Amino acid sequence: MATSFSATLPLHGSQENRLLLPPIRLAPPPSSFLGSTRSLTIPSSRRLYHAHASRRSPVVGVQEVVKEKKVTNSLLITKEEGLVLYEDMILGRSFEDMCAQMYYRGKMFGFVHLYNGQEAVSTGFIKLLTQSDSVVSTYRDHVHALSKGVSARAVMSELFGKVTGCCRGQGGSMHMFSKEHNMLGGFAFIGEGIPVATGAAFTSKYKREVLKQDCDDVTVAFFGDGTCNNGQFYECLNMAALYKLPIIFVVENNLWAIGMSHLRSTSDPEIWKKGPAFGMPGVHVDGMDVLKVREVAKEAVTRARRGEGPTLVECETYRFRGHSLADPDELRDAAEKAKYAARDPITALKKYLVENKLANEGELKTIEKKIDELVEEAVEFADASPQPGRSQLLENVFADPKGFGIGPDGRYRCEDPKFTEGTAQV
Repeated sequence: MATSFSATLPLHGSQENRLLLPPIRLAPPPSSFLGSTRSLTIPSSRRLYHAHASRRSPVVGVQEVVKEKKVTNSLLITKEEGLVLYEDMILGRSFEDMCAQMYYRGKMFGFVHLYNGQEAVSTGFIKLLTQSDSVVSTYRDHVHALSKGVSARAVMSELFGKVTGCCRGQGGSMHMFSKEHNMLGGFAFIGEGIPVATGAAFTSKYKREVLKQDCDDVTVAFFGDGTCNNGQFYECLNMAALYKLPIIFVVENNLWAIGMSHLRSTSDPEIWKKGPAFGMPGVHVDGMDVLKVREVAKEAVTRARRGEGPTLVECETYRFRGHSLADPDELRDAAEKAKYAARDPITALKKYLVENKLANEGELKTIEKKIDELVEEAVEFADASPQPGRSQLLENVFADPKGFGIGPDGRYRCEDPKFTEGTAQV
């Protein structure tokens, strides 16, 4: 049975100033949460009866979006769009597979978290963005950076800790950043990037509404299911809804927070429900299907550009490897892993392209060969690149380097041969 609820929330203690929420109807799922197609629809007539404020138009569930598309066009994408999506997903998968090889060969150090299996989410959202739009990621950030346009050379070099990396070798696996591409960083601590993303969205709104600049930039914040029990997530949902910020919160729900099952760690596993609680649309989408992700992303990004505020999108996906390359992945059930492996998002897109005559096997093989060569070349470039100089050690640490990092002679203290022995006068 479909459920509905309504709520009346008094504002400023006044009976006249109230937020009126008409019923939000939840379509019954055909199955349990895992693999469900549950979707949210929000009545467009919903209004906030308060001075100088109005509610946003809805993001409809993915089923309705796809259904509407099929009325006028049986295909969701053109051939050109399909090949772009396929190439980006192949790049992400091939790059991460190469990272695993290089890690086990001792070319990378520390924790390395791979994105295999989740490519539909990154590609579905980021390939709709412009260069001036911002992306904020997590520690699983290599593929987000690649989708945003950061070169494979720059990302691989960063993983190798080389000066040619996108952060000059100082960030490593979990901290990809590119000012040029508005890739605002991977963040090692869960939830750490969401306030940064919210600030970036506030910057876009401030430029347009206060500085009167022609700015319709949006921000996409990626994070996992484990983050959604953290306070920063809720604080930023509140601020984004309050200020109607142009941001899309994308939950990459791969069902496991390291070794903790999502179903065991949260009171209500349906994360998308938290959107309407803060007055923004919430949508659940199959994160293993890049075309479904893309349709939802289109509507969410369009809403943000129109100034209609934030959207919370829960993409139910699955990682094909352990939490990191140091994780033997012994906690997840083999049957569960096999179930999602059979729904490989790249295989699904390839099937769609071929069956709908948008591409043939030869064209797709050409893309795969091109990407293999690109990734191989990125490894060669990274391996041949120089290590950062010792003079970089204290750069980007202090606002005023002369207050600590530079000695009276004007040279970096770290250049003193005794510095790394712990005996230099600092």
